[in-house]
Amino acid sequence: MGAIKTLLTAALLLGALVGSARAEPVKIRIAWTVPVLNWPSILLEKQDLALHLGKSYVLEPTHYAGTPQMITALATGELEIGNLAYSSFALAIENAGMTDLKVIADEFQDGVEGHYSDEFMVRAESPIHTVEDLKGKVIVTNAGGSAIDIAMRAMLREHGIDDNRDVNFVEAPFPTMKAMLLDKKVDLLPGVLPFSVDPELRKSARTLFVQKQAVGTTQMIIWAARAGFLEQHRAAMVDFLEDALRIVHFYVDPANQAAVTEIAAKVAKQPAERFAGWLFTPKDYYRDRDLVPNLVALQANMDLQRKLGFLNTRIDVAQQTDLSLVKEAAQRLK
Repeated sequence: MGAIKTLLTAALLLGALVGSARAEPVKIRIAWTVPVLNWPSILLEKQDLALHLGKSYVLEPTHYAGTPQMITALATGELEIGNLAYSSFALAIENAGMTDLKVIADEFQDGVEGHYSDEFMVRAESPIHTVEDLKGKVIVTNAGGSAIDIAMRAMLREHGIDDNRDVNFVEAPFPTMKAMLLDKKVDLLPGVLPFSVDPELRKSARTLFVQKQAVGTTQMIIWAARAGFLEQHRAAMVDFLEDALRIVHFYVDPANQAAVTEIAAKVAKQPAERFAGWLFTPKDYYRDRDLVPNLVALQANMDLQRKLGFLNTRIDVAQQTDLSLVKEAAQRLK
């Protein structure tokens, strides 16, 4: 009996090893919206640094027009990692009922000292010189309740302007806003990267205020995934995050600026000079090189979202966060 038991045990172990060897890499579909500015859009441009790619995981960066589509895809299991603004992350929990959604990594932050903060711009010759001068004017926003929209409304209220009655908001995609401002269809636009570095806009407009003045530090974009997927595929996710960190370190290294701008030009289909001198430098948004988000800022941002009436309940960021995977990945690189 002992010999038979030993043989059975050996057979089971061999079967497990064979099964493991034949296991398919985990598919990780990760969302992005803005080319180059969102990490997922350029991760595969440095596949030479992705040591686990094709082994424990395969990566499918997927373009989405906006976060509402990402929320739907996360809810239906068609997306593993969402690239969400803090505002859409909160709505995914409250409106879509994804209480298992977890913040797993940083994408970028606004208002960090020494780095870029979104500019809210008027025409150069505009008579608007203070926030109070915006009363009765037309403001363009990308979407009501977005992170940018919330910053504008917070600034208006701080200066005694009712954002629902004293100004008119119109919605438009970021690429169309410059023409709307210069054609005098709107009086204020949010200048977000990379659109705010447009030479024509810089020549024809001026900054009225920046986002940091309105709301302080903002954890603008985070990576979010559902707890069940993280639990089921933890090993593959840590491998992916290790590779992502290695690639991020390449992009933020000043020594690689020339190569980085060439990659950006290829991905965005724009001249390299459009990115030279600012991309992944202090003139860009702050990007944590270890992909660790600012949870204090994130909580404050979502509390403001509730204060402005875009959320009904307070969301506890600590309960919606799992940074253990990205921290484990970072330890591997030390």
